[in-house]
Amino acid sequence: MGNGKMIPIAAADGGKFNGYLAAPSGGAAPGVVIIQEIFGVNAHIRDVVEEYAANGYVALAPDMFWRVEPDLQLDYTPEGMQKARELRGKFDLKLGMSDVGATIEALKAAPGCNGKIAAVGYCFGGFIGYLTAARFGVVAASCYYGGGIDGFLGEADAVKCPIQFHFGAEDHGIPMTAVDKIRAAFAGRKNAEVFVYEGAGHGFNCNRRASFHPAASDLARQRTLDMLRRTIGPR
Repeated sequence: MGNGKMIPIAAADGGKFNGYLAAPSGGAAPGVVIIQEIFGVNAHIRDVVEEYAANGYVALAPDMFWRVEPDLQLDYTPEGMQKARELRGKFDLKLGMSDVGATIEALKAAPGCNGKIAAVGYCFGGFIGYLTAARFGVVAASCYYGGGIDGFLGEADAVKCPIQFHFGAEDHGIPMTAVDKIRAAFAGRKNAEVFVYEGAGHGFNCNRRASFHPAASDLARQRTLDMLRRTIGPR
């Protein structure tokens, strides 16, 4: 599927890590950083990268767990879940956000990228996507079922770009009280949207998980693409 490939990304503190890059054909295009779930840059995340490339974006998914276990690719099995959670516990947030910054710079320098960058993240990546919107100069961000965002709402005022949050009403890992806190922190902000999808659980965008919810996935994707086209194009 597509023309994606792994590329090296230079870390700010030395060393290199991989990222999966795909680009549309012809002309300069805006860029999107795709931020992984806790399962690594696996087949699903590579498919997401390809999907955004097909929609007109230069898309790059960095290996966020490279400092713990490089080139991780886990399946959505109980064993995969257990290992993913163990690795998530070893993740260094400060260094990880530095790696997001390095990824943004690599994407800006990628062939065909016009320098306009947005972020889209899933699960763990939804949380990182929120912090990316707060800490880096991305033009837009879409955050899918990001757990832990409610613990970092002190950074909400630092988010200046359009941002979306997507949650499943049946997500047993992210209570509606957490979603309500996010909604309250961004209340009155015309460029911030919080969406809750009835009948959908955690991971509703992933067609390899039992929690896949096609209708919620399609609607969230369309909302994200609509926001991206309004902000970074392509129009």
